[in-house]
Amino acid sequence: MGSSESKAAHSKANRIARWRSTGIVALREAKLKTFPDEVLDLDKSVRTLDLTQNKLVEIPMEISKLVNMQRLILASNHIEQLPSTMGNLQSLKAMILDGNRITSLPDELGELVKLEKLSISGNMLMSLPNTIGSLRSLSLLNVSNNKLKYLPESIGICSSLEELQANGVPNLEDRQFMFDCVQHTNNLIEELPASVCNLVQLKSLSLNNNKVNQIPPNILKDCKALQNFSLHDNPISMSQFQQMDGFEEFEARRKKKFDKQLDSNVMIGSKGLDEGVDL
Repeated sequence: MGSSESKAAHSKANRIARWRSTGIVALREAKLKTFPDEVLDLDKSVRTLDLTQNKLVEIPMEISKLVNMQRLILASNHIEQLPSTMGNLQSLKAMILDGNRITSLPDELGELVKLEKLSISGNMLMSLPNTIGSLRSLSLLNVSNNKLKYLPESIGICSSLEELQANGVPNLEDRQFMFDCVQHTNNLIEELPASVCNLVQLKSLSLNNNKVNQIPPNILKDCKALQNFSLHDNPISMSQFQQMDGFEEFEARRKKKFDKQLDSNVMIGSKGLDEGVDL
């Protein structure tokens, strides 16, 4: 073996040893086109896997070997679908899939019972699986900039959900800027399922740039933790929103939150109900 080959082999061995020792595998911008076999060979040692900004098209079924993985970051790739074996990743707490080409999520997603954060913005999702309701530990769900026309009724069973983002693409002058990451996708949600009223932990709900024309009449009354409700650039009017049961209590929570931000010298927007409904 030549000197350069020997050095390369030594470097690779050191890298694998480091991954096994720390449990952290970071291969950002490594120009990967296929999932690295040496990562799969680490099986139970992997705790965090970050393959952001590569050229991966698919995730192998064998990813199920990484049973102790807690964080999976696959943003900015070319992934089109997830294998059904993803459901075996029972330790997973965070999964970041933003900026891919995913058209659907497997039903086995609901088996990730420890999942707390799921971000899959800038993809091509037409719908979410009903099994998403099984994610009782989920606190953050970001499905912005997809092709969603509705959210499943089962979303209301995600009892730990605190933040739900399902924004569409901003106005026309911003579309060119976002072209690469959203690939001309756009949510077109018209209404929310009534079950959203069951999300008693929900603090923030963002549905900007959709087609929302009505929301469950009890949402402000029943979602007693709600502090931020963003509905900019939707057909629903300010007067509709203000006439809903629980609006005064919601407004009090919103102002209390902003007062705390001001006390911490955090700048906020100046226009009325900036975190609510556009006039």
